[in-house]
Amino acid sequence: MKLLVLNGSPKGDVSVTMQYVKFIRKKFPEHEYQVLNISYEIQRIERDEGVFGTVIDAVRSADAVLFAFPLYTLLVPAQYKRFIELVFERRVQDVFRGKYTAALSTSIRFFDQLAHAYLREVCDDLGMQYVGFYSAAMYDLLEEKEQERLASFARLFFRAVSQRVPTRPENAPVVRQDFVYEPGPVIRAGSSGTRKVLILTDSMDPVSNLAKMADRLRQGFGGSVELINLHDIDMRGGCLGCCQCGYDNTCVYKDGFRDFFLKKVLPADIVVLAGTVTDRYLSSRWKMYFDRSFFLGHTPKYAGKQLGFLISGPLRQVPSLREALFAIADVSQANSLVVTDEVPSSAELDALLDAMVTRLEACSEESYIRPRTFFHEGGFKIFRDNIYGGMRVAFQADYAYYRKHKLFDFPQKDLRTRLFNAVIVPLTRVPAIRRKAFADLRYRMIEPIGKVVR
Repeated sequence: MKLLVLNGSPKGDVSVTMQYVKFIRKKFPEHEYQVLNISYEIQRIERDEGVFGTVIDAVRSADAVLFAFPLYTLLVPAQYKRFIELVFERRVQDVFRGKYTAALSTSIRFFDQLAHAYLREVCDDLGMQYVGFYSAAMYDLLEEKEQERLASFARLFFRAVSQRVPTRPENAPVVRQDFVYEPGPVIRAGSSGTRKVLILTDSMDPVSNLAKMADRLRQGFGGSVELINLHDIDMRGGCLGCCQCGYDNTCVYKDGFRDFFLKKVLPADIVVLAGTVTDRYLSSRWKMYFDRSFFLGHTPKYAGKQLGFLISGPLRQVPSLREALFAIADVSQANSLVVTDEVPSSAELDALLDAMVTRLEACSEESYIRPRTFFHEGGFKIFRDNIYGGMRVAFQADYAYYRKHKLFDFPQKDLRTRLFNAVIVPLTRVPAIRRKAFADLRYRMIEPIGKVVR
């Protein structure tokens, strides 16, 4: 069997992800393997149609395709995302149709489900025979149990391909509407006052719905509002995954992105991110922006801000993207609001945009940030434990930030709770005490907050 591995790591062969692929190759040497470093070579692939054609020819001749990648900011790396866009832009989807496929990722399992949901959606759009995915923590392969699990995954994948096991798509095709937005006059401009408002967009077409929406929003805020196009930012490439920024938040790129983020994004009170649904996410330019923001490590980059998401396209049909937008805000301790052009009329969109201005300003005035959800709580604990532990050397700037803000809040450090449990838990082994304790439990649960309410 001929397996084509599309390597999504910007580090090429010298990546954790590729060690998992090499393990599979050694475990199953009877198969033929071809590895193409997609992210590492993305500039050549995009620039040179001959190089792109070589990749497509490899897909055509393969019996199966393995998408292998590290997680970068909730998704595949921007370079990998750009390759997926090229497949659709250059209309070579048919080469992938019917090919058996699976996905393999490495990460610290921070929203790994989103990355795999996205890739599953893409594979369904390409008409591929999707078998499953394997999401590994970076150093799982050090454990014998995980080696056995990876071998089982590969064995089952090869078996499914050889036996032509039938599969079915999980996601319905996206249906795009032909709505053309014609904005009406702005009746009442907002009063952002001293608050700084920043609108970021990736629109390259001045008459697109997105461009019109962003401009209408800018007018609605009134006062001093900056509207910046991501294509005008000196951003020369996607994140390389080198982690050198972990020491002092300084990126290896000598371009203008770091200064832009520090001087424009961080000081803003309201930040609106405007993008178009491209395949099953935003554009690779937006993905590059998110990935490059990682120079600030695992810190909440939008903490205390109001985030607006202005989306053109079928957002309601792409659950993974909706979840990603919510996660971006929740993990960053920001408040968020979403408006899309999935409406029946321009008048309704005008009303939604005006309401967005009013709502973002009101929430900013109140300094309102919605309560945290599982996304923040679960994600924070993954970051906290890793930065305190194995990632501390690489991410010393993160470690300093977490210490300064007292984020190493391990529950075992709560001496009062530990003493309470040490005394009470043994007592509950006495049947009479246990019955009394559990009978009164519902009242004891409300007692502390009941005092506040009274």
